[in-house]
Amino acid sequence: MKILMGLDYGARTVGVAVSDPFGWTAQGVRTIHMDENKEIFGLDEVQEMIKKFHVQGFVLGLPLNMNGTAGPRVDACKKYGDMLKKRFHLPVDYQDERLTTVQGERMMIEGADVSRRKRRKVIDTVAAELILQTYLDRKGPLTKLDSKK
Repeated sequence: MKILMGLDYGARTVGVAVSDPFGWTAQGVRTIHMDENKEIFGLDEVQEMIKKFHVQGFVLGLPLNMNGTAGPRVDACKKYGDMLKKRFHLPVDYQDERLTTVQGERMMIEGADVSRRKRRKVIDTVAAELILQTYLDRKGPLTKLDSKK
């Protein structure tokens, strides 16, 4: 099994999660602050986490519209995926992320009663965790690759 990094890519932040070595669970790690408009994508921070966690592949949340069609954020996400492939030479796959932010918000409100201010600080990380956990649960293609590469 490979250790995978889940990413919730947005215009100003990227939520980050990693899998355990067995591919059973996803753990939220942090939120990277970036600025898509200034072409600051947080890739140096991603590189640090690749080394720290021995990441061997990426799972990006794909922000499809509710009807399943692709909008402009899908294009931006795929461009980010291409940047990751080019810079780190690691495989990238995509996971439908519809409603992950809503689901994360609901979990923090109902389960932990987290204040709105605190939710804003961690929602991208929670969304990345949900994206990666969904991918692991459905046994996405990257979960089947041998980690002895």
